Amino acid sequence: MLEQNDVPLAGLTTMRVGGPAARLVTVTTTDELVDAVREVDDADEPLLVLSGGSNLVVGDEGFAGTVVRVATSGITPESGDYCGGAVVRVAAGESWDGFVEHAVGQGWAGVEALSGIPGLTGATPVQNVGAYGQEVSQTIAQVRTYDRHDQVVRTFFNADCEFTYRHSLFKGDSRFVVLDVVFQLEVADLGRPVAYQALADGLGVPLGGRAPLADVRDAVLEQRRRRGMVLDDDDPDTWSCGSFFTNPLLSEAQYDALAMRAADRLGPDGPTPPRFTDRPGRVKTSAAWLIEHAGFGKGFGMPAPAALSTKHTLAVTNRGGASAADVVALARQVRDGVLETFGVRLVNEPVLLGTAL
Repeated sequence: MLEQNDVPLAGLTTMRVGGPAARLVTVTTTDELVDAVREVDDADEPLLVLSGGSNLVVGDEGFAGTVVRVATSGITPESGDYCGGAVVRVAAGESWDGFVEHAVGQGWAGVEALSGIPGLTGATPVQNVGAYGQEVSQTIAQVRTYDRHDQVVRTFFNADCEFTYRHSLFKGDSRFVVLDVVFQLEVADLGRPVAYQALADGLGVPLGGRAPLADVRDAVLEQRRRRGMVLDDDDPDTWSCGSFFTNPLLSEAQYDALAMRAADRLGPDGPTPPRFTDRPGRVKTSAAWLIEHAGFGKGFGMPAPAALSTKHTLAVTNRGGASAADVVALARQVRDGVLETFGVRLVNEPVLLGTAL
């Protein structure tokens, strides 16, 4: 366990903004993680549990409390009463993409389409991380946590996690600290059926078809790099939290109202908002489409220090030297512009600490 004082948090987040933490404690074992959290709670002091920092925007004033940085490790195959496949326990501090790469190399299918996503494994169940037709909820068997209220270790099975689109029981509630995650994966040479058309096209298979695991991973990484969604120290388009806004979930009536406003703005023969069935009575549409057609194109805001990615309108980026205030101001401008144009209020995906839209 390593303790430091007045450590800037910008370097611990992919957005590269944020003031200092009054105290930073880096833990490398599960016992250290539990002990560090319990110590802060017993002292009744402010606590932030920091994972990979890929879904976090820290305010410029920093955090006047203790930040516990999770640096635990371990990928452990284990047996259990599951219906076949590979059952693997992954420490919260393991790199998510490192685990996906390992799974592909071992012939474990089910997370290959989630390649290239930054951050750590312990954060993935919190917002039910997903991309290219896969979500972690499809393969998570258990989530082992530390319950800060009762001060006990508590395990949640998949059905207890309340997984929905980019959400779970753990999101928006600091009660549970993820210690490790158990995945149940298929042992196979081929990836799971491809559920995203652009990925299927890139692989040369029909939607619902399968391709070798390594090919799926390579195709996903190629798609993400084109969108600036794979971290690269030399590319400011990747200095972001990835998608800053979630895709809106609308009722049928809300979608119809959106389509009417789009026709008024873009013309009756113009493009219509994407429509995807989420569940009965609910429609998902594209945040990127709304942003672009509200007048915020790729690179919007440049040459300011905070601007939209030149590769993907969903990413708010730090072009170098941006403050948290710069990032939030741009995000607020985009959110309010979409609301004014289309009547849809976008919701930020990253957690905002010490700042707000």
